[in-house]
Amino acid sequence: MKKGQIGVTTENIFPVIKKFLYSDHEIFLREMVSNAVDATQKLKTFAERGEFKGDQGDLTIHITLNADQKTLTFSDRGIGMTEEEIEKYINQIAFSGVNDFLEKYKDNANAIIGHFGLGFYSAFMVSKKVEIITRSYRDNAEAVKWTCDGSPEFTIEKAEKEDRGTDIVLYIDDDCKEFLEKSKIEQLLNKYCKFMAVPVAFGKKTEWKDGKSVETDEDNIINDATPQWTVAPSTLTDDDYKKFYRTLYPMQMDEPLFWIHLNVDYPFHLTGILYFPKIHSNIELQRNKIQLYCNQVFVTDQVEGIVPEFLTLLHGVIDSPDIPLNVSRSYLQSDANVKKIATYITKKVADRLHNIFKDNRKEYEEKWDALKLFIHYGMLAQEDFYDRAKDFALLKDVEGKYYSYDEYQQLIKGEQTDKDGNLIFLYSTDKEAQYSYIKGAQEKGYSVLLLDGELDTHLVSMLEQKIEKSRFIRVDADTIDRLIPKQDENKLSISEEESENIREAFQSQMPQLEKIDVHVDVKALGETAQPIVITQSEYMRRMKDMSRLQSGMSFYSQMPDMFNLTLNADHKLIKDILADESKACAEQLQPIVNELKSLQAQKQAAQQIQDKKKPEEVTEDEKAEMKKYEDDIRQKQDNKNQIIAEYAQNNKNIHQLIDLALLQNGMLKGEALNNFVNRSIQLMQ
Repeated sequence: MKKGQIGVTTENIFPVIKKFLYSDHEIFLREMVSNAVDATQKLKTFAERGEFKGDQGDLTIHITLNADQKTLTFSDRGIGMTEEEIEKYINQIAFSGVNDFLEKYKDNANAIIGHFGLGFYSAFMVSKKVEIITRSYRDNAEAVKWTCDGSPEFTIEKAEKEDRGTDIVLYIDDDCKEFLEKSKIEQLLNKYCKFMAVPVAFGKKTEWKDGKSVETDEDNIINDATPQWTVAPSTLTDDDYKKFYRTLYPMQMDEPLFWIHLNVDYPFHLTGILYFPKIHSNIELQRNKIQLYCNQVFVTDQVEGIVPEFLTLLHGVIDSPDIPLNVSRSYLQSDANVKKIATYITKKVADRLHNIFKDNRKEYEEKWDALKLFIHYGMLAQEDFYDRAKDFALLKDVEGKYYSYDEYQQLIKGEQTDKDGNLIFLYSTDKEAQYSYIKGAQEKGYSVLLLDGELDTHLVSMLEQKIEKSRFIRVDADTIDRLIPKQDENKLSISEEESENIREAFQSQMPQLEKIDVHVDVKALGETAQPIVITQSEYMRRMKDMSRLQSGMSFYSQMPDMFNLTLNADHKLIKDILADESKACAEQLQPIVNELKSLQAQKQAAQQIQDKKKPEEVTEDEKAEMKKYEDDIRQKQDNKNQIIAEYAQNNKNIHQLIDLALLQNGMLKGEALNNFVNRSIQLMQ
């Protein structure tokens, strides 16, 4: 027997390994199986080169759990090790600057295995003792046993082992008993070793016999050594790809929309299959579905460092030996290769979508609604993806027809170009709620898009910047003639005073709505247009919509919703109300109006005198006189408005028109809705 010390000049190496080396203790299982796979693959390579001429035989790696003895054993029939090789690869941890190792890496332990091969030592994270029983593939090699209890001291002695290969026995520590549970080991094997390149067996297969589950003599192979991404795409069918998708995501109910088989050898090595899942709404819930492998060894599903952010909505597998990994293979290091890989994947995704769009437009359109969130997210998140995607991104109108960006611009440029040469894209976010506005636009010969996705508010803001001289306006953002102004507005046929009076009559009767401000305006919309229309400012509504997704815009989300209630001065109902108002209020209003005109004339004369003076030359008496004019005018205006409000309060037609406009926009509820119904019945009697 030989005793010695592991070649590190500190006794603190194992506590560091146990506490700092890996982000998760469970990683030890991946490292143990990976080492066994490496040893087996090396044997295959030596056989191919003629350096090993023996019979390879069954190369299955076996994992054996013995809960009674508290051991977990990893056995392979790979190249094994001689005593000298144990000295070289196990006992001598080749650190440069070994004396300052701990000090240098204590705060950044995740960098260690990125530079030093410490995978085997992950065993000590869960073990109080580790044994290696190994025999080299070399002729006449003797079996040896290496033992270490977690201190720098070890022993090497001769052992009995008939076959080549290595058994690593972990004596599981008391604080890691979870790794003595069969279900836990099965879970970790499924996570980390599902596609290892060498068959891995854990226990025996079971079958149902005599009313109970019994073990058979057949090994329970837990992995697929030749997963789909390692197979030539030309040999795979659509069913093969769909079956593999269900293997990766057994809980995923929907089938994928499309997939891309990646296979590149230069300037880096990369294979994999990426699937386009059906994305219904919530972006965040779709993340972390791409699994990263290194030579079929699972590394992580946190792939943001490899895959552009918007592509993390995809599902699937990426496998590359050229991606630099750190100590635990769980965090990606940024370098030029990673950026090249990200660019390559983005291009492959765009090319695949473009080809489907060109080759099978009908299928592409059928899947667009499930695909658009992914494409819109990519266009918003990455400039170069927009440059590619603009050729296969679609717009859908309220009739369900699909257009490319160029096709739609050609469709609407005749009718939907305003007097200033701007191309106006009209859109709806809810076909049912905005039905009357859509109908009005269509009657004018306009096309209306349906933009009901959660990213569409951001999308239209981006498209306004990308498409020269364009504006996107929701179909209920203004009256129909003002959505796409072709000429200057029609002049009112009523006087300014009449306009002010009818506006005040309606404004005074507007109900108090929570977090909603309504401003009444009077316009000449034509005799056939609606008598009253509620619209919402495109800018403010869009800002509020965007604030729901961007925390930095919370200022807008706290503001009330702002609506315009437009009275059509050309409509008979509005004219009738105005005539009735003028008749009913004339006697009370006339003296007030006369006084107002007199006060305003006096104020204007006084203002003209003051305007000729410098500010410091205006006397206190003159300032007081001006303030009195303003106060008197305000008081008279209040008196006038009070008279109009008293009239309007008893005018059922005013209340009926206001409630109809609110009802059309889903803003009439509760008691107000009940009052509207009762009033409607009374008006019909």
